[in-house]
Amino acid sequence: MMLETTPDSPYPGRAIVDLGAIGENLEVLRGFAPGAAQMAVVKADAYGHGILPVATAALRAGAAWLGVAQLAEARALREGLDAAGIDRSAAPILAWIAPSGADWAGALEACIDLSVSWTWVLAEICAAARDTGIRARIHVKIDTGMSRAGSTRADLPALAAAVRMAEEEGLVEVVGAWSHLSRGDDLSEEGRASTAAHVEIFERGLKTLADAGVEPRIRHLSATSGILWHPEAHYDMVRAGIGMYGLSPDPLTASGASLGLRPAMTLQAPLTSVKVVEGGAPASYGGTWRAPGRRWLGLVPLGYADGILRAGSNGAPVLVEGPEAITTRVVGRICMDQFIVDLGPAEDAPGAPSARSGPAPAKVGDTAILFGDPAKGAPSADDWAQAAGTINYEIVTRLGDRVPRVHLSDRRVAERAEAVEDSAACENSECAAPAEGARSRAPEKEAR
Repeated sequence: MMLETTPDSPYPGRAIVDLGAIGENLEVLRGFAPGAAQMAVVKADAYGHGILPVATAALRAGAAWLGVAQLAEARALREGLDAAGIDRSAAPILAWIAPSGADWAGALEACIDLSVSWTWVLAEICAAARDTGIRARIHVKIDTGMSRAGSTRADLPALAAAVRMAEEEGLVEVVGAWSHLSRGDDLSEEGRASTAAHVEIFERGLKTLADAGVEPRIRHLSATSGILWHPEAHYDMVRAGIGMYGLSPDPLTASGASLGLRPAMTLQAPLTSVKVVEGGAPASYGGTWRAPGRRWLGLVPLGYADGILRAGSNGAPVLVEGPEAITTRVVGRICMDQFIVDLGPAEDAPGAPSARSGPAPAKVGDTAILFGDPAKGAPSADDWAQAAGTINYEIVTRLGDRVPRVHLSDRRVAERAEAVEDSAACENSECAAPAEGARSRAPEKEAR
């Protein structure tokens, strides 16, 4: 298989993103939480997959909400969705990170739902609501044990009282209450106890809100691990993150494939060099690998400037699609822009040029696949994570901007678009978002 370089994408490497897999994975996750609305989490440029194409595919596949971390990313996403002609009522967006002094007015004008953990955030949002005349849509966050954002049990009564006052003044609408599980992927006895404690604290927080007269329409606590393994934490909405991209939040507990998930991203590049080196020849900086005999080596034009983890040196897996598929690995240190793979032994002819070393196992232009779908023989993001001592989240999200994303559409995703758009009618305002009704548009999951 030759990797073609198109005129509009001259960079040699590329990430192929299968949008059909996005939709399929959402269906699988919907089967684990059939009674809950689904938020597609597209933060960090959709975990490196490309935020606008993935968000659009997720909406067409039945996701009722979109979630991002950074407010600036939410604004950019809204602009992209507006330009694509997607009605704002069909694409509610929640953002949960912004500094003091953020452009709250711009967020309200863009119909961005905002997370509120502290009274100072609420005060700034209320000021923007007064200035713009736009009622803010907020989700009150409760700290259930992560110790990041979220109102603590001690602080929540004051925040709840302030939220109620802001509601009465017509400055805010409390759309949701939410939190996050810190050990949802840990199914040990201790991990399950932690999740149970999170749920209990969340329930207490909801009661504190209710005692103050605050009644959020949507409660959400679970990300992918909660969707898969903690049905007691599903509530009204779940947030599909890493699972939407076809990866398991804990491959040691269950692989993506065993869960029915399919990786959406394939990272590949053409070989730019194929040559023979003599036994003992060092590879890359520092000579940390030396050829155990005469070897064919290939050169892949991706490196740590592209987000390829240097920790994957001397071991990360690669599939080379030559005359025959070669399952190999990185040898030597990964460089800024390239790395070396071992293509196998050359004929034993000391001092002979490559042309006299037997047929080459691969040629310049053949595709090297770093990770993709194991069902197709490719290494997985999990394999790279293991080689680099990290998690699959980091493998996909750190992929650099200079690597083009090529998005493959899927007919099944497009077929859902009309039904989803028809069911997303705005009830009360331009920014009104589906709550209870959003769940009704999740299609039945086929038995697997």
